[in-house]
Amino acid sequence: MNDDTHRQRPSKEEIRSLERFPGLPLKRIHQPRSPEALNFARHELMSARFIGLDTETRPVFVKGEARVGPHVIQLATLGHAFIFSVDHHVGHELIRDVLHAEHLTKVGFGLKSDRGPLFRKLGVKVCPAVELSAVVRRLGFREPVGLQAAVAIVLKQYFQKSKSVTTSNWARTILSPKQLLYAANDAYAALAVFHALSLANSQTPEARLNLPIETDLFKPVSSPASAAPWRR
Repeated sequence: MNDDTHRQRPSKEEIRSLERFPGLPLKRIHQPRSPEALNFARHELMSARFIGLDTETRPVFVKGEARVGPHVIQLATLGHAFIFSVDHHVGHELIRDVLHAEHLTKVGFGLKSDRGPLFRKLGVKVCPAVELSAVVRRLGFREPVGLQAAVAIVLKQYFQKSKSVTTSNWARTILSPKQLLYAANDAYAALAVFHALSLANSQTPEARLNLPIETDLFKPVSSPASAAPWRR
């Protein structure tokens, strides 16, 4: 595909003109800490086939200060999202089990950049996984496509991202409602994009998209593209 046939990502103005992505409400977003809450999270996550995955890290504002994230890991099904504060150790066993479960395909944007920090913090490799930026790029885009653009392209909706929340303190013991909504819906929106693409016909998601499913995110993956407009 040459540059003339590649599609352009929607502009910020085009994205903002779309209907807002609804997302998960707070009542479906959980920070499991008690044994009962952790058991519920394990049942919901391990019963799924695909889950959305994302992480958040406290930003660094001082030159030379090392980034030591991730501070938050979020895992989402189509019905619930589960938020874990990594530095407080609650749920580490569950997180490791989910990230390494062979029957659970983890989907998200920027998973490759998360692999090293997740391994350093938890000693686990994410597998199997789908890097959605590569999948959406196959629709005919020359440049990488992030979550907000992907929601616009695939769902025809506006996924609002708050800079003030993005740069907030993710190392807090208790996250604010705005942080919970932001973190949960980063993972949930990725899963929604995945399902919207993969359920376009009756084939399995893997067959439908010839997905670059990796058994180990430390391995490279190719990402060929085919032409398609961002609006269908």
